[in-house]
Amino acid sequence: MGSRSLTPPTSTLTWAQLRDLRCAELEGAADGWGKASNRADAGRDRIEKQLLNGLRETQRGAAADAAVGRLRQLGQNLQYVYTECGLVRTALNSLAHEMRAQQRALRDALDDAEALRFTVHADGSVTYPEAGEGLIDGKPLPGGTASVTAAPGLLPPSGLVAPNPNAAKAQDIADRVTKAVRTAAEIDWRFAGILRDLKAEEGLKVPDRTWTDAAGDAAAVRDAAHGYLKSGIPLDASPAARKEWWAGLTDEQREEYLAVYPDQIGNLDGIPALVRDTANRDNLQLLIGKLEGQDDADAETKLAGLREIDRQLKEGRQPPMYLLGIGDEGNGRAIVSYGNPDTARNVSAYVPGLNTSLDEDFARNDLKRARDTAKGANKYDHSSAAIVWLGYDAPQSVDGLHSLDVMRDERAVTGGGAFSRFMDGISATNENEDRHLTAIGHSYGSRTVGAATQQRGGIPGVDDIILVGSPGVGVDRAEDLGVGKGHVFVGAAENDVVTKLPSKGQSVAGAVGWAAAGPTGAYLMGEIADQGDDDLWFGRDPASEAFGARRFPVDEGPRLVGGSGVSIDAHSQYFDPQRDAMSADSIALIAAGRADKVKIEDSR
Repeated sequence: MGSRSLTPPTSTLTWAQLRDLRCAELEGAADGWGKASNRADAGRDRIEKQLLNGLRETQRGAAADAAVGRLRQLGQNLQYVYTECGLVRTALNSLAHEMRAQQRALRDALDDAEALRFTVHADGSVTYPEAGEGLIDGKPLPGGTASVTAAPGLLPPSGLVAPNPNAAKAQDIADRVTKAVRTAAEIDWRFAGILRDLKAEEGLKVPDRTWTDAAGDAAAVRDAAHGYLKSGIPLDASPAARKEWWAGLTDEQREEYLAVYPDQIGNLDGIPALVRDTANRDNLQLLIGKLEGQDDADAETKLAGLREIDRQLKEGRQPPMYLLGIGDEGNGRAIVSYGNPDTARNVSAYVPGLNTSLDEDFARNDLKRARDTAKGANKYDHSSAAIVWLGYDAPQSVDGLHSLDVMRDERAVTGGGAFSRFMDGISATNENEDRHLTAIGHSYGSRTVGAATQQRGGIPGVDDIILVGSPGVGVDRAEDLGVGKGHVFVGAAENDVVTKLPSKGQSVAGAVGWAAAGPTGAYLMGEIADQGDDDLWFGRDPASEAFGARRFPVDEGPRLVGGSGVSIDAHSQYFDPQRDAMSADSIALIAAGRADKVKIEDSR
């Protein structure tokens, strides 16, 4: 991107040129850029969904690998073309929109002048005829010419204005004409700079720095198109209303929103999954470009996560991936579905917990948990999709003053509200009348799911709830979660220390232990303080008989202290079909709507 002066130059635009400007031609040019953008998008889609998959399935060897690499580069190029051409399109349409507004203002002023039989000159001054009566001789007062004032809208001092009643009217018209022309000139200067900057570097290899420029381009066009597009996005509406809004747009309007506001459309609950995926794949590249231009540890961490998600998206994994949310706010946001949640009858959404953030570990391990769940569920019902939802700031064990947030409810309550809205969106866009939705909470994520159930109306559409590795959910009975206690399922490994954290009644011992050694220390100190208690940090133990949920069998997991030292791996293997096949299979059965096939064991 280039740089330009922030002060518009003196304009040579005349009111006659503004009057005769053909905004329809600008819109015609915009349509041409839109077609180019759509062709690039179609080409990219064909590469990613047909050519690459075909090569991977049928070819092996160095030549095939080289072909895959070239196709990926071409797809990257086409994605950049799609993005930039879409921005040019919206910039031209925004220019036409703003210019039309000034043409209307000018036309109204000229019409008023014609009705009063005033003459508007090329320089914007207005001549008016004689009118009124002199106070002394009673003769009509002479006409004159109202010149352009330095600041339109301000009349000269009243003592210098002739008492001819036409004088003030003429001055008002002159000022309105001048204001319209000056505003149009500023608009023209502003958009000329924006369009000049929408230029790719020669060669179009699309390195990271190109996406850094593209992120700046998108921000500039977004700012310029504020009045043209953004006011229409129903940010405060319900997911159902947003779905209706999107359905009511023309194809052209949808394309422009996707080009200019991929971050908002892609993260808007109630927008169809295919649309969110398209927007977020574009926004993913813009975020990579934005963070590439920053030099700090937080940006590096998020970049690693974004790049790993990008790599997996381009691999064409099965079940197919849908990027339903992405963002760099807070600790980062990412929502990935394996399978289309709009067409699948069974949809599960997994909420991760402690230490989860947008980083490489999340992109590898938390995404794998959702993928394993989707693959397992599809064995029982092929119409199944599984989501990992990082739509909140999960507590971090090493996070400065916030390190003890895992011991408090605030992040769970905030996250629970966001998760409830997300599931409301899934309910709104799912096409099945007999859909089956499952909420899964792991670790602190189970507390977040618990908080979501306490929202007004509970978690919209959810039929079953699964809690694994839970330190408590904020309520003491399964029936308080709003789906009926027969639809609440719990997995708690014998050696999972998080499922045995001390209650708040043991807070002194637990807090001392946490400060010393995290959840391991809290568990040990809590057991010493009160052995055998079935209260956890966030309420009744979900695996206890008193809580009343259905407990499915899980592997006991590695011991806290073994031959290899201290380990809390028992807390992280519930979803893994290799490390804990019993638990992974139970989760898959419930997510597939086959909970009747789940083996139930005694509570603690």
